[in-house]
Amino acid sequence: MVTETLINKTLNTLALLPYDKVREVADFADFILKKYDEEVLQKGIEKLVSQSKTYDFLKDEENLYSIADLKEKY
Repeated sequence: MVTETLINKTLNTLALLPYDKVREVADFADFILKKYDEEVLQKGIEKLVSQSKTYDFLKDEENLYSIADLKEKY
């Protein structure tokens, strides 16, 4: 179904409902939108972090310690 058709069908259905039920649907739509925004934000942050070169200097760092340096082994 095309998005515009689905929106129109939903609006027609909402017009038949009492105010308290319309308010409930509006609250649910707000919840869904907030959840979607958070997902988009989270994915954006993950992408930025994965592409970041902030810690690239650690890849070339030499190992300062070895297993032999441990006093206790667990």
